[in-house]
Amino acid sequence: MKKFLVINGPNLNMLGLREPDIYGFETLDEIIKYTNNKIQQVDASADWYQSNIEGEIVTRIQESLNQDYAAIIINPGAYSHTSIAIFDALSIIKIPVIEVHLSNTHSREEFRLRKLTARAAQSIMEGLGRDCYYLAIYSQLLKNEEI
Repeated sequence: MKKFLVINGPNLNMLGLREPDIYGFETLDEIIKYTNNKIQQVDASADWYQSNIEGEIVTRIQESLNQDYAAIIINPGAYSHTSIAIFDALSIIKIPVIEVHLSNTHSREEFRLRKLTARAAQSIMEGLGRDCYYLAIYSQLLKNEEI
């Protein structure tokens, strides 16, 4: 069974309440349950982590170096546009990094077009809503021809 680390950044704990016209009404817990059910079908699992604090996200990325993950799926939220620290931590990682965003950031505010953290990612998935997480995991399994 392949194991993935899924990291969520600031305000993603507020899904369901935060701008439902953009992010929908599902909570992060509901998205986690949905994704876990989908990836279980292809013999994969995920360890989920969420923090509103940049340094905690950096520490969790660094901790993953000593753990057996197939890839890191990260939704850095607003830190995508501002965090050199998260970019630097992701740059150390030797496994694939896939950045995901629930919304299509290219159809939103101008400042969301620049993604510092995405420069450390092998791919980016956005605008797919809750499906972005399991599709990121599927993409890694398909690359390795495991599904």
